[in-house]
Formats: sequence, C-alpha cells, structure tokens
Amino acid sequence: MRYHNPVAIHYGAGSIAQLPAILDGRRAALVIFPEAEGLGLTARMRALLGSSLAAVEDRIEPNPDVANLASMYEAFWRDHAAVEVVIAVGGGSAIDTAKALMVGTASGRFDELVALLAKGGTFRPQRVKALIAIPTTAGTGSEVTPWATIWDKAAGKKHSLHLPQTWPEAAIVDPELMLTLPASVTVQSGLDALSHALESIWNVNANPLSDTYAVAAAREVMATLPGLLGDLSNRELRGRMALAALKAGMAFSNTKTALAHSISYEMTLRFGIPHGIACSFTLPMVLERAIGADASRDVVLAAIFGDLAAAPGKLREFLRALGVKTEFSDYGVPEADSRRMVAQALDGVRGRNFIGNREARA
Repeated sequence: MRYHNPVAIHYGAGSIAQLPAILDGRRAALVIFPEAEGLGLTARMRALLGSSLAAVEDRIEPNPDVANLASMYEAFWRDHAAVEVVIAVGGGSAIDTAKALMVGTASGRFDELVALLAKGGTFRPQRVKALIAIPTTAGTGSEVTPWATIWDKAAGKKHSLHLPQTWPEAAIVDPELMLTLPASVTVQSGLDALSHALESIWNVNANPLSDTYAVAAAREVMATLPGLLGDLSNRELRGRMALAALKAGMAFSNTKTALAHSISYEMTLRFGIPHGIACSFTLPMVLERAIGADASRDVVLAAIFGDLAAAPGKLREFLRALGVKTEFSDYGVPEADSRRMVAQALDGVRGRNFIGNREARA
C-alpha cells in the first residue's frame, strides 16, 4: 500500500487566525469569491494579511472557464510575478482558479497552459507559486488534492490540471467560514463530499487508508446533512460536515474519482447541472453496478450501508429526501442518450477507475 498527501492541515473553529503564521511574512495574492466582499470576509482577510497582501482577485465565476481565465492569468503573471503564495478562499471554483493561476508558463500566456493541458499527462511548470487553500464550503476536497478542473464550454471540453506542484502547501478548514452558506450550496457541497467518499471506495486505486477516510466521511455526511439543512447556523453540525468533507478529500486525493464523476462532466457542460448534483444523482445507479464486482469492496460498502441488497434503495431515498432527483429523465435526458453517456463515461479517464467497468459494459 502507498498513501501520499503532503498538505499541512489546520482544522477547527477559528483556525483562520493561523494564516499569518503559516504565511510567515511572504507576499501573497488573495483569490476569493465575489460575494465575500458583502459578507465582510474580504475585509477580514485584508486585516489578517496586512502588508503581506499584494493583490486581490475576486472575479471568480462558477466552473472556471478558459474564456474568463485568460486575461486574469496573464495580468497575474505580468503584474504580480514577485508574489510567493496564492491564498484561495472559497469553494471549488475559487480553489481551482487559484491552482490555474499558480502554474506559470514560460511566455506568461494562458493559451500555452491550455495547450499543455490538452496534451494530457504531467509536465514541469516553468514557474510556480505556493498555494494555501481555505475552503468556505464542505464538499470540494480541493484543499487537500492537486487537481483542478478548467472548462472550455465553447469547445465542449474540460481540462484537468494535476501536477506534483499543485498540491496545496497548507489547508485551513474553519467551519465558522461555512455558517453563511445557503441550503442549496450546503446540499450541493455535502453531496459532492459523499460522492468523493463513495467514488474512492468503488475504485481500482483504493487502499486501506483511503477506505478508512471514505467510510468515516460517508457515514458522517449521511448522518449529518439532513439535520444541518434544518438548522443551517448550527456550529456543531457545520463542524461535523467540514470534517467529513475533509476526510472525503483525504480519501479521493489518493484514488481519484470514478464513474459518477465521469458522467457528471457532460451533465454540467450540456445541461448546466451544478457539480454537486451532477456527480451525486447517479450514485444509486453506480452503487448497483459496483455491488458484487469485487468482494473486498463489498465489505467496505457494507460498513456504510449494512445490507447491500437494500443499499441502492436506501441511498436513493436519502437523496430524494434532500430534494435531489435520481434519474436521468428527471434532468431531461432521454434513455438512449443516458445509455450513451454512461458508455462514454466508462471510457473516460475517471470511468476507467470504476471497479465495475467490465461488468457495466455488459
């Protein structure tokens, strides 16, 4: 077994106060979601960072796209080459944007980075900044993984950025930063975490340590999320969800995701379904395909669901109780199209991680 995660994790209510010590006087650029200004969070970050703060970038959009990233990226590398650390504050889109900005090309042009990503595989960046990731949602796990998704909606494509250099140096997981999340984002991010946990289990790259994190995360999400939706300002429940999402991130940081995520990309690109819903509505269907594919995986799944014969139905009812529909037809996808999407997803990079790949093709 091999497990690797180099991120220094700081967890707990009020842990954001540790940021100046972690930064240790280095010059920093803050990448933060636009609504943070109205919430007072941007001002709080300015006060925390003081003279170390060199720039603020808050033009973050959901699912960062090449059309919007190009000018931001090129201005960053032109005007802030002396910055040593990028600090990402927000959900997955803010952290993904920061990961794109931290990787510098020789020319400083963004199209050079896109060309490198389009080739696939890894490459050695010409220049790179350190990253400190501070999630404000409980779900993405991006604060403890090296991956970022960069979309090219005009071309109908997505690019995955994942390099040894894009692991965050540190993650600060402070549940108090999540107290203002609305119900919709709470559900979407919570189900993203559940998907990360389950996808790391029905995965050819699973190992005993990733299983430990995944089981704990999945059980905690299913036990906590319904109650949190009824009491969004509950600090204890926010803390439990933040820790569950962190554990899910620790799980899939070593396995990557699998079939549900492979399907989700087209659902987001073509139908505009938010990522947390797009990667979770198929979980019951994928669970049905996973059960029986590998006896060792069945044992791990049973630690979450108990009776595996009833598990897909149990998971389906859990999602529906949260207001999440669980069939392709619910999202306007015809049956023939859904079959094509699943078959195509199985051939994708993430789909090939699924333990039931061979059986699912039958």
